[in-house]
Amino acid sequence: MKLQFNFYKTKDQVWQDETGMSIPVNRITKAERLTERKTAQIVKKALDLNKRLKEFKSYIKTTAKEIYNAHLKENGGKEKTDYKGNFTFYNFDRSVKVEVNVSEPIEFDDITIQMAQEKLQEFLQTHINADNEFVKELVLDAFKTRRGKLDTKRVLNLTRYVSKVKDPLFKEAVDLINKSIRKRPSRMYFRVSVKDDNGKYQNIDLNLSSIEI
Repeated sequence: MKLQFNFYKTKDQVWQDETGMSIPVNRITKAERLTERKTAQIVKKALDLNKRLKEFKSYIKTTAKEIYNAHLKENGGKEKTDYKGNFTFYNFDRSVKVEVNVSEPIEFDDITIQMAQEKLQEFLQTHINADNEFVKELVLDAFKTRRGKLDTKRVLNLTRYVSKVKDPLFKEAVDLINKSIRKRPSRMYFRVSVKDDNGKYQNIDLNLSSIEI
């Protein structure tokens, strides 16, 4: 995605507004000229900061892998080009903490998960008995939404009970749940913290999660 913006200077004889209309510079007010100049400065600084944050995130990512592999090698493990799961490392006196979190988001295909939910509703209405009643609350709880979204962990938790429930309708629903899974690309998050004079870690707010590298 290429950013497109333009700024005018006082020496430009004609300024063009968002509708494409040309405005002579002598009709541009002092406030408009000030705003044009200051927004140009703001966006320049913002883009420079964004570039440096990208460079820093790339640096911390490379460094974290280097440290991770150093620990593996020292303990008889094999080096890895990448790693899954979370990883935390400290400086020698533990006054600095760096946390690396790897997230692998899971989403559900809307149509398929709705079909699974319908199967489970049918199961609750027609197939519940003394042997499988224990799963009723799990099913009801699994499809409660927060802010209109399903809790993937609760839904996926149902797949663990196929062998215990032993019901063909429940199995069909679980098969649909598995079929509906859509994995998004994994993302890596970094958090750098330093101890304060009370010995508590204070996060250095960098908002690196939204920076793409």
